[in-house]
Amino acid sequence: MPAPAIAVTDISRPSSSWTGWGQWLALATMTIDHLTRYVLPADWDLAWAGSSIGRIAFPLFAAMVAWHGLFNTRHPLRYARRILVIGLVAQLPYMLMPRASDALILNVCFTLAAGLTWGAWLRDLSERHRHGELNARWLALGTAASLVAWALLGDWVEYGHRGLLLIPLFMLAMYHLHHAGESLAERLPAVGMAVPLLFLAGLMNSSDMAKSFTVATTLMILLLAAGAARHVPDVTLKMPRRLWLSWYPGHFALIALIVHWPV
Repeated sequence: MPAPAIAVTDISRPSSSWTGWGQWLALATMTIDHLTRYVLPADWDLAWAGSSIGRIAFPLFAAMVAWHGLFNTRHPLRYARRILVIGLVAQLPYMLMPRASDALILNVCFTLAAGLTWGAWLRDLSERHRHGELNARWLALGTAASLVAWALLGDWVEYGHRGLLLIPLFMLAMYHLHHAGESLAERLPAVGMAVPLLFLAGLMNSSDMAKSFTVATTLMILLLAAGAARHVPDVTLKMPRRLWLSWYPGHFALIALIVHWPV
């Protein structure tokens, strides 16, 4: 996803060095998933790669979007719009992928953009309520309205309702883990905030192998939010911005060319 606009320096913000490594890992695991699913012959029996390595990609993308939306930008909605632009460019080649159903499904960029928008909306409502700018009634109405939107949109996007929940729950867990104190009494409530996210990660896939990779990826991100991020060095080779922005639509276009090339 595109790099967000960076906010002013804030010593309370965690190190984001891990996201440089995360970008390479996310693109690699996503590409492996799509190659084994759409391109490589079925008799090669590589479905296990998509059900293991391939299950790292989505929670990792969601975690990076949530991290940047929470810690590294003042304008999460602008960040969401940039993700949406990538999704719009990628939608046509995405629709050319072989599918079991002809139903219109919007690609994962729409899931990420909507999830970030939802997470930012809920955070804004909470902050305004905490500062006395919004009473409990309007907080409840705003939350209810967002749940209606979630219910309506979930059938139209990749990863569905569960995918839309991932970023808001990542943001909730990351915020509390990062701001938790050092004592056990302060840490336990923060860990409790991570439980719904881990439970959701376990529901994201059908096979035990896929579930384990998704949960393990989510757990690693939570450890980074809890303080491990400061120990991650800067990435050795920074990903070029143009490559990062173009890979998702570009690799789908290439796969569509391979799949539909007349033989």
